[in-house]
Amino acid sequence: MDLPRHLPGALTGIPQDINADLHCHSRVSDGTLEPEELARRAHDAGVQLWALTDHDEIGGQSRARAAAEALGMRYVTGVEISVTWAGQTLHIVGLNVDPQAQALVEGLESVRAGRGRRAHDMSDALAKLGIHGAYEGALKYVGNPELISRTHFARYLVEISVCSEIGEVFDKYLGEGKPAFVGHRWATLTEAVGWILAAGGVAVIAHPGRYKLTPLERHALFEEFKQLGGLAIEVTTGSHTVAQYREYAELAKECGFLASRGSDFHGPEESRVELGSLPPLPDSLQPVWSLWR
Repeated sequence: MDLPRHLPGALTGIPQDINADLHCHSRVSDGTLEPEELARRAHDAGVQLWALTDHDEIGGQSRARAAAEALGMRYVTGVEISVTWAGQTLHIVGLNVDPQAQALVEGLESVRAGRGRRAHDMSDALAKLGIHGAYEGALKYVGNPELISRTHFARYLVEISVCSEIGEVFDKYLGEGKPAFVGHRWATLTEAVGWILAAGGVAVIAHPGRYKLTPLERHALFEEFKQLGGLAIEVTTGSHTVAQYREYAELAKECGFLASRGSDFHGPEESRVELGSLPPLPDSLQPVWSLWR
């Protein structure tokens, strides 16, 4: 296995059984906490190896690293890139990337560029359904206007009691096929993996059990991902069920993938699991952090 080039010395000597949380979000994208607050929360939860993986944005990396290292946690740079593949939106996590790599910086800028127009279109669609002022309401929850998302709109709809929880907003209004859904062309899989590799990082398929793929489509995705240089999939993640922990552990072994672990934490009131609280990866799997020993 060829090792990624960007391997900071601070990451050497990582034990296999470390409490790693390599997927979470701050207010720099669609989380509710600042990077420093997330670092403190992760540390207090016992996380020893941590990554902030904001959507299509690396602007919080220096803050997250400084806060983590001040607390004595090992830190891995990260990002979660939105991808359009076979007509679906998928997510690819990049770990241990160089946040100053030109290809990655410019690629993420291109992905973010269409979010503003999409947000106005969602607001217009909601207005036609009798829900007015959604764009302005969503902005109250946005830390970075370039990254306004459906989650920000969902928080506003919960605030004004249109729905009782964020999941209900997606089920009724903002999920694919719902009346206020607005599609967007994200990066291609080739682009996303290429940007991560150009930045010296490791490409990981985020929460593969969350996508509506047939077994044949999933096989095609995994094969294409491997051919492009992808090395890992998330196995134990807050977006998987307990049964899916086992399913994707077996698939990781069958397909020769490294395994990653991450809560996909967005905020105290919104996430299925707390930072660092997932069960460990099975001993039979090779964790992605084994690359950095």
